Amino acid sequence: MFPVTKGLIRNFFNSLPLPLVAAAMAPSAAAVKVYSTTTPTSPSEVSVKRVGTHNGSFHCDEALGCFMIRLSDKFSGADIVRTRDPKILEELDAVLDVGGVYDPFHDRYDHHQKGFEEVFGDGFNTKLSSAGLVYKHFGKEIIAKELNVDQDHPDVLRLFLAVYKSFMEAIDAVDNGINQYDTDKPSRYVNNTHLSSRIGRLNLDWIDPDQSQEKENEAFQLAMALAGEEFLQSVRFHVRSWLPARSIVMQCLEDRFKTDPSGEIMVLKKFCPWKLHLFELEQEMKIQPLIKYVIYQDERGKQWRVQAVAVAPDRFENRKGLPEQWRGLRDEKLSEAAEIPGCVFVHMSGFIGGNQSYDGALSMARTALTL
Repeated sequence: MFPVTKGLIRNFFNSLPLPLVAAAMAPSAAAVKVYSTTTPTSPSEVSVKRVGTHNGSFHCDEALGCFMIRLSDKFSGADIVRTRDPKILEELDAVLDVGGVYDPFHDRYDHHQKGFEEVFGDGFNTKLSSAGLVYKHFGKEIIAKELNVDQDHPDVLRLFLAVYKSFMEAIDAVDNGINQYDTDKPSRYVNNTHLSSRIGRLNLDWIDPDQSQEKENEAFQLAMALAGEEFLQSVRFHVRSWLPARSIVMQCLEDRFKTDPSGEIMVLKKFCPWKLHLFELEQEMKIQPLIKYVIYQDERGKQWRVQAVAVAPDRFENRKGLPEQWRGLRDEKLSEAAEIPGCVFVHMSGFIGGNQSYDGALSMARTALTL
């Protein structure tokens, strides 16, 4: 484990994006106060809200949950109390990942108790962790703040679901021990680079000479900062990039028959992240036949690309790859083989090719449909 310093934690909070930075940097929140206690505190001694979670080894879900709940108006600037003492937990304003109770009315968000089967809903069936529970009840508020709109704005729900799908659900699944694939086959490689693994490595190493509670709490502060930074990056990406791109892809889908009578070629009039939107919008808009190729301009090379659409967002196989006889060829040899002028290349896997002009890229896509 690398050294944990207050400077690292302070630098993280100084780099938070606006306007969410306003919530995270509320009075008494610039440096998160994380402490452990074995002594109940009288109400007269409490000046800010207190959010409890367990001490000892920590995981991504409670680190992220503690970060997110402090972005809400209700718990802005709250102290984090790490303990397993039931008497102390009972006094706190909110409790995450410990206590054996899920009761949002009293801000209790544990998921370990027998009989707990809460899921996010809206088509998501993964059992929630403490982070998922906090997001389920406070996520819309967080996203509405970033959008600077009311929580009932339609874009809030759209982003609320998108952030859960692309970021939060994996954290819930990892914490609850849910495999990503329904198979008994061993994985082909080890992946210890995901957020939950990186948070886990922030725990005190057994060889660290200082195993004090104070050192553990400092490590938890850094875990909150790391988890929170990546959560905010996801929210910002969806607000600033994902949401505008969705409108562009929708319009391009609506114009697909103007591009080609088959309806299987889509021209991306302005390049943007399109793949996830395409799959989702095809379902929402009941697109048939499905798009086989997407054409877009490579602004850097001033050329045009024709890209085969994969069978699913997380798969490498294509619905219809570019023709075998074109693959691996370049320039004049490719133009001769395809009988299309201006060809630049076709990748060996057939997932993408290029042409000097839009008309040439469109001809490549049209010809590929017939081969």
